[in-house]
Amino acid sequence: MMNKISYSTNWCGPINTKWIEEHGEGWSTGRIDIMGTENPWGTELSLPPIRSEDWNRLSEWLWEFETDTLYTLKELVEEYEKTNPKITWLRERDLEKYGNE
Repeated sequence: MMNKISYSTNWCGPINTKWIEEHGEGWSTGRIDIMGTENPWGTELSLPPIRSEDWNRLSEWLWEFETDTLYTLKELVEEYEKTNPKITWLRERDLEKYGNE
């Protein structure tokens, strides 16, 4: 039987006060940790800055979400947005930049 692949967020910031002064409060960034792949230590996807309320909703959604194959960030976001509000990115182009990794 094949293992399911699971995903969870790992918050890493922003914690730099200069960054917060430039962009305002209410942003979260970090990575998505992925378990169940061939890598026994897991895999990571960069998650560029998004509104904190979106981060919280995405985090909760990922706790229940599993796949049979490894999804890219873009695929995860597309699946998430089918049943949840659209994510607000600090820079919309970040999804295109990081989305296929």
